[in-house]
Amino acid sequence: MAGNLTFVHAADIHLDSPLHGLSRSDEAFSRLVRGATRKAFSNVVDLAIEEGAAFVVIAGDLYDGAWKDQSTGQFAIAQLARLTRAGIRSVIAFGNHDAESRVTRHLTAPEGVYKLKSAKCESVRFDDLGVVVHGRSYKEAATTENIASTYCPPVPGMLNVALLHTALDGHEGHANYAPCSLGELQAAGHDYWALGHVHDHAVRSDHPHVVFAGNTQGRHIRETGAKGAVVVRVQEGAIVHVEHRATDEVRWAHARVDAIGAADPMEALAAIQAQLRPAVLGADGRPWPRGFRSRSMVRSRSGSVPIPHGSKRRFAGMPQVSPTRCGSSA
Repeated sequence: MAGNLTFVHAADIHLDSPLHGLSRSDEAFSRLVRGATRKAFSNVVDLAIEEGAAFVVIAGDLYDGAWKDQSTGQFAIAQLARLTRAGIRSVIAFGNHDAESRVTRHLTAPEGVYKLKSAKCESVRFDDLGVVVHGRSYKEAATTENIASTYCPPVPGMLNVALLHTALDGHEGHANYAPCSLGELQAAGHDYWALGHVHDHAVRSDHPHVVFAGNTQGRHIRETGAKGAVVVRVQEGAIVHVEHRATDEVRWAHARVDAIGAADPMEALAAIQAQLRPAVLGADGRPWPRGFRSRSMVRSRSGSVPIPHGSKRRFAGMPQVSPTRCGSSA
């Protein structure tokens, strides 16, 4: 039986995926944040180490597709090795972006890293922890089979974690891969369903826990708000606390501004600042870019501004405004 332990549930890391919507509008800023997915994965590893996690599960899409070069795989292996050196095991299921048919190259994984196969469900037992992790990777990107129905049954007397990349019964903006119903997962008898594929964090059920971790880094303006991983605490073999923790390096926010009545550009800018203030204050200390292009924002009456961690980038064509005037001193 599992005792007291902590584990981390992550998904949809999309390592080396570009942040869409930046390069065409501002190449220099795009270069500044291009490493955000790597930093987010490093932050997941930091989180696991700081929390003293016993293991980490990754519910698909560690990679964004076929590697452009070996450095993507080398970075992933280096981060997984950090977990191994800290005594933290990891279990990885591959999803539609890193299915066998898409990512054909793999580097040798460090000891303590378990990569689930696609042919059938596998169960990884950690007998010293009293934990079993069940799961199955994708063979093809467009996996429309209900693979949850093929999962191994829970092992009596153990904490049973099931790792699955799925849209459940459908989710707007996500292909309906590995479809299944919430009721089906609830009835399966596992203690925690660690889900991936949907990029929004959500707890779909508490008894048992059915949880989407969401992605670790928002990749475009439609993926707003904090992105991260889930810390799960277990006491005497029972899950007692589930908490989403931010790991993103760049955070996206929407601001809709009605500047039709502004007397001049500075008055329009003041209105924009007022709308951005809640996003800045809610960005967990991430400074916002010192300035931005105003023309498109005023004409459209709306703006979409990424808030990068530590950015000092100045955008051309606009009077410069200190972040402190928008309510942030970070």
